[in-house]
Amino acid sequence: MKPDHFVGLDIGTSTVRCVVGMFDQNGSNTPSIIGHGSAPNQGMRRGTVVHAEEVSEAILKAVTEAERISGVSIRQATVNVNGAHVEGMNSQGVIAISAANREITVEDRLRVEEAATIVNLPQNREIVQFFATNYSLDGQKNIKDPVGMHGVRLEVDAHIVTAATPNLRNLDAALDKAELAVSHHTVSSLAAAEAVLTRQQKEAGTLLLDIGAGTTNLIVFEDGEVQYVAVIPIGGQHVTNDLAIGLKTDLDIAEAVKLQHAGLGEKGKSSLVNVKLNDKTEQFHGDEISMIVEARLDELLDFVEKELQKIKKARKLPGGVVLTGGSSKLPGIADFTREKLQLSSRVSKLENIGGLVDTVEDQAYTVVVGLMLLDMLLLPALPPTHITAAENAKGLLNSLFKRAKG
Repeated sequence: MKPDHFVGLDIGTSTVRCVVGMFDQNGSNTPSIIGHGSAPNQGMRRGTVVHAEEVSEAILKAVTEAERISGVSIRQATVNVNGAHVEGMNSQGVIAISAANREITVEDRLRVEEAATIVNLPQNREIVQFFATNYSLDGQKNIKDPVGMHGVRLEVDAHIVTAATPNLRNLDAALDKAELAVSHHTVSSLAAAEAVLTRQQKEAGTLLLDIGAGTTNLIVFEDGEVQYVAVIPIGGQHVTNDLAIGLKTDLDIAEAVKLQHAGLGEKGKSSLVNVKLNDKTEQFHGDEISMIVEARLDELLDFVEKELQKIKKARKLPGGVVLTGGSSKLPGIADFTREKLQLSSRVSKLENIGGLVDTVEDQAYTVVVGLMLLDMLLLPALPPTHITAAENAKGLLNSLFKRAKG
């Protein structure tokens, strides 16, 4: 039996966010937000834990606030895995069908997926998630689900997401200190995609960019399946650092400049601007601010372009680019991205979510809302020591991709 409420926990570089949801009780059965909380996080660097105690304290504060608003006691959550150590790789699995009638069963599908997870990994890396992109049966390619079909040779093309084992253990240690169990681990970009991408976008071919404080998570969908996952160690904090250096000012003033006056393209052009903080007022040239911000975003999108070139999808995604994360709120970022990547671009928007949506409509909450939705969709987790590759694949196959959720 699944619980009555579901929890997502986004452990971000600058902020920990928690969202509690449930199915709407008014008959629509749509997800409804019943609680949320957030707390500053000083224990992360570029998506990885460097001070477990500080991360644990931030988790406790965010969870406690979400408990107070929702009236729900939180003991476990679906949690994101972030950082440049997260990598995606392609793999293939092949099996022979031995049944007398040669009909493909669910067990056969799980066997071929488990075969695809048998890859050479360094001892300090492990598989976080497995995505079957398509199946082949006796040479017939691009099969979405082979169960019930007949054949003798079943193959699967898959995309496997791996992460550094020490980083995962450090994350689990911080959660243990906060006395919070993990329902599922998932990458940040997948959670964001669940919250804001439609089924049509996933089918057509779409890039989602989650631009956070310390990292940018990207995920590419095509034919309804995950094709590629990567993490770039650049985010909004780097823009703040650049402004502090370029404008020769304090970090807190630079952050205020970014939030109040930074922009891209024509959105960033202005005359002199005044920034007042703690009874201290400083004056800066708007063109100089714009130049600094554009230089860092241009570098970030250069890295994104290189990632797309690796999979031969540069300028070839009909669904374009969907931008989310706190740094996607920079004025003019959609137009800037469109010009740089030569793809249609838009800033994400949550849809089909009820309840306390006023706060979580902010792009900074996209990942945590997606984590809550995945907590609804995924099968209950087994104890980590008892999860086999096939069982892990089975759990993932019950996610949004195999349910054809839009």
